[in-house]
Amino acid sequence: MASADNKIYFIITVKPPSPYGYINAGEICFIDKQRFDLRKKRNDTNILPVICGSGAFDVYLDKVLLQPLKRRSAELLLALECNEDRLMAINNSEALEKASNLSEGEQVDVEYNGQWLKGVIRYIGTLTSSSSGVFFGVELQGDDKGKGQNDGSYFKTYFRCSKNSGVFAPFTRIRPVDHKPSAPPKPAQSSLSMTSIEPLKVGDRVTFFGKQSDHHGMVMDIMDSPDGKRVLISTDKDEEGKQGGEMLVPFDFVIKEEPLNKDEIEKMDTSQGPGTRSATDSEEITVGSLVQFLGKTLVYGIVRWIGHLPDFPGMTAGLELEDGSAGVNDGTYKGKRYFDCPPHCGLFVRLSSCRPDDRFSGGKRLSNGHPDPDETIVSEEEENVPPIKTEDVSNLLIGQMKGIQGHCNSCYMDSALFSVFSCSSVLDSLLFKSTEYETIQRILLKNIVNPLRKQGFVSERSVMNLRKQLQKREHCPTYTTDEKDPEEFLSLIMQEILFLDPPLILCSQPGSKQKLQSCYYYQIFMDYNHHLVLPTVQQLLEHSFYSNSLKLAEVPACLILTMPRSGKSFKMFPKIIPSTELDITGLLAEGPQQCVLCGQLANQECAECFRDTVFSDTGFKYFCVKCSAQVHSHQQRRCHKPSTLLLPQGFSCSQRSGSDHRTPPREKLELFAVLCIETSHYVSFVKHGPKDTDWIFFDSMADRVGESDGYNIPEVRACPEVGQYLHMPLAQLANQVPREMEGVAKRLFCDGYMYLYQSKTMCLYR
Repeated sequence: MASADNKIYFIITVKPPSPYGYINAGEICFIDKQRFDLRKKRNDTNILPVICGSGAFDVYLDKVLLQPLKRRSAELLLALECNEDRLMAINNSEALEKASNLSEGEQVDVEYNGQWLKGVIRYIGTLTSSSSGVFFGVELQGDDKGKGQNDGSYFKTYFRCSKNSGVFAPFTRIRPVDHKPSAPPKPAQSSLSMTSIEPLKVGDRVTFFGKQSDHHGMVMDIMDSPDGKRVLISTDKDEEGKQGGEMLVPFDFVIKEEPLNKDEIEKMDTSQGPGTRSATDSEEITVGSLVQFLGKTLVYGIVRWIGHLPDFPGMTAGLELEDGSAGVNDGTYKGKRYFDCPPHCGLFVRLSSCRPDDRFSGGKRLSNGHPDPDETIVSEEEENVPPIKTEDVSNLLIGQMKGIQGHCNSCYMDSALFSVFSCSSVLDSLLFKSTEYETIQRILLKNIVNPLRKQGFVSERSVMNLRKQLQKREHCPTYTTDEKDPEEFLSLIMQEILFLDPPLILCSQPGSKQKLQSCYYYQIFMDYNHHLVLPTVQQLLEHSFYSNSLKLAEVPACLILTMPRSGKSFKMFPKIIPSTELDITGLLAEGPQQCVLCGQLANQECAECFRDTVFSDTGFKYFCVKCSAQVHSHQQRRCHKPSTLLLPQGFSCSQRSGSDHRTPPREKLELFAVLCIETSHYVSFVKHGPKDTDWIFFDSMADRVGESDGYNIPEVRACPEVGQYLHMPLAQLANQVPREMEGVAKRLFCDGYMYLYQSKTMCLYR
């Protein structure tokens, strides 16, 4: 986002309707001031053409969805990764104002690892070139020295301090040391006498005015904004008379309702009739039930209390929400406690607005309210669904209870399925081939792949059904209980169940069509006569092919690589750098090659030059006739025996005549997923888009609810920090201490086990 002062900034307070459903509440947007002034002169400011995030195209949004921001406030809010955190932060205008006035040298408290530590601000500004979010760099002081995370560096040095005495934090984790409590704000004067006589409070029943008529609801929050106070209301019905949600309404449009008497409450209860809930649903939901509630977003929680609230018509449910920032209380209502839960986890809603948690729909409940894993109904999607698009990842996949739910040592299968099918179609032919194992194929397509791509979630029951079928077919008697290797599972599915043609064809003697071997994945083997310290996947593959005298007979549509092992120590290298692009041109047995010196068409290959670093760090060495003669005239290379390449038809004649100056094409594969393992637990990284930061991290067992009768909570999170490390110079990356690497990047670089590559061109022909 541009930092110039000729912008007017906004935060989107309500998720926009179609066609902008991919934009979320909490995103920061802006419009050029000059452009805004022109529209203002034309009295045309109801719909504003704004630019969201780092986008380059106009998005036309109704101004009622936008809350103006000062430039500094926008920069501070951009440092918060989560949109929900931004929405909460704008409610605390005092904290935003104080943070805007902070300067370097001021003493503050900074929150790190759950503790408030004393320090001094040494830096205020952005941390990466791709972000406009303003962070505070704090040097810890006194007894708190050494309790931080760095020495003032984050990819580069912003300030200098002793080791582990620096912390970078957004404004929500910063508070001035000598802050004085400000006087309470004066109540806003409303044009409606009822609200000025009796100020609104959270929990009040209110009437407010929409575009067409008046509506009713309950006050969830009261916020300050540059345009005056606004009220967040949980509505009974929306503008179309359907089930309500949450709306942010100007304070002056709201009237507090008079409390209803008992007769009116009973009348409203009995008049619900064909409303939003059936009697069957009411009987299903009891204290301890897992439910979902549609507000600004779909939230999940456990019912902790059911009953009547004062001044609130109908039966009410008190929910403890899974998301610790989505609630508004701790189980209290108007000063009275109805149940206990952490702050900002409690929410009171109409019982009729709750639904059984459809992630476990139809399943029996255990005594603690958790779903019974043996009774959960499997979600089935008949319609075939394409891979998840980059623009849909954040809405569909990011968060808890996303991805594939793990159960009973299934992490190897969960990670493999998520990696292969969530955002890629390279192996989709598996799902539609004719096979005698139609039941297994149907479970894979209808119960796992389609729900994952459409809903962003697959229950553990679906995966267990697949495991039971594999066990039933006697492919392995322990598929429902024991952990396997992901390559073993993928090979079984591709080779023995769905009979996919092997995607990888190797030839042991380049140029010979007599000795071809096909396989479904390639295990990299390394001899110990190498000098690699911090290798890339490209280097490892080249060394393995060289050591085993292998070449590729053709360009594979999908290339699955597993990393070298070294006895019981498992990992041969402490770190492996993922090659986001794998150049396989030099690994092909047939096809034009490029001279490593002049770049023209090569005629010869020299195996002895493979380890010669004069030309390049690694890789197969190809030369044209002229360059080969010069290279091998050196006394150290006179004993080399270059071999002649079999040139494709049409190249050799023109080359001899000296008229061919074309550069031979390069064949490259792109990385789309990585499976990692640490202490027998598999997780995966998936590259879902073209940007360096388009990475997500998946763990099918990230958290757990309950003990032996509980269930695992899968999680998918964005991990853009991976892109920063992939572009870091090798020397700097080698010096990174794994436990100090940001986010989950350490898992990718230190625990990488299986790398999945695809050819966007060749997969069209498979």
